[in-house]
Amino acid sequence: MNELQGHIRQIGQTLGQVVVGQAGLIDQLLVALLSGGHVILEGVPGTGKTLMVKVLAQLIQAEFCRIQLTPDILPSDILGTNVFDLNTRDFTLKKGPIFTQVLLADEVNRTPPKTQAALLEAMEEQQVTLDGTGHRLPDLFWVIATQNSLEFEGTYPLPEAQLDRFLFKLVVNYPDPQAEKQMLQNTQSGFEARRVNIQNLKPIIKDTAILAARQAVKQLKVEENILDYLLALTHKTRQSPDLSLGASPRSSVSWLQASKAHAWLQGQDYVTPDNVKAVAAPLLRHRLILGAEAQLDGLTTDKVINTLLKQVAVPR
Repeated sequence: MNELQGHIRQIGQTLGQVVVGQAGLIDQLLVALLSGGHVILEGVPGTGKTLMVKVLAQLIQAEFCRIQLTPDILPSDILGTNVFDLNTRDFTLKKGPIFTQVLLADEVNRTPPKTQAALLEAMEEQQVTLDGTGHRLPDLFWVIATQNSLEFEGTYPLPEAQLDRFLFKLVVNYPDPQAEKQMLQNTQSGFEARRVNIQNLKPIIKDTAILAARQAVKQLKVEENILDYLLALTHKTRQSPDLSLGASPRSSVSWLQASKAHAWLQGQDYVTPDNVKAVAAPLLRHRLILGAEAQLDGLTTDKVINTLLKQVAVPR
């Protein structure tokens, strides 16, 4: 396991050399990968969201596919369809781009609800049903959806029930000036994001190793007082006067999985309260809904989450 943990950390380091200035974000992305949970990446254009996912898929030697979602995309464009073969006089499945290991769904909020529902059903069930027949998706099926945080005209925001199926919502901020200068120096040295496939990025591990790491994460020890602490935090979100919607039971299960993945990535064989707190913001920010007064007061979900973490006693 130590060797496998080292390989996962090496993936983060290599990814950080390509996508500069996003170390914290990369760590959270690796936690989601080890948890097997899907991710929303939200940020302004040009912050390296697509590049980050593309390079990560290359480093774990996983099959990668990207869908540019638009208002005219139909469910069949993603899932595939049954086509009649004149030679065999039978229907054969023409698989859509969803039959991959790492799927990047760009601008997920620009596609209509019917198409969003088809994508999210596959995320939940890990299978596609076409004409009454179920088709299993790969074991390492991982969806990263992106959305622009600035443009809302002509978009279809994901409803809360569908947002709850994503493990994390990661906010991609601008890099600091020093990191952005490093980006310029990399460009001056010949780095081209559009040609990242030929940038001598050799795979570090295979997709089967990720599946093995997920099994190792599941076996991590969690004491009962940690479970009580996690539940106390979840119930606190439902009692907060600043929130009109708290965390769901699915949130508790996802929170536990993410905490275990964070602990494993740190080289621990048990979960601590620090692991629980470390993944709280990305796990909750898209699941909680602010009340009207809290919005008028200028509060954000991240501020409310930080306040709640301070209100619940940390177990020894």
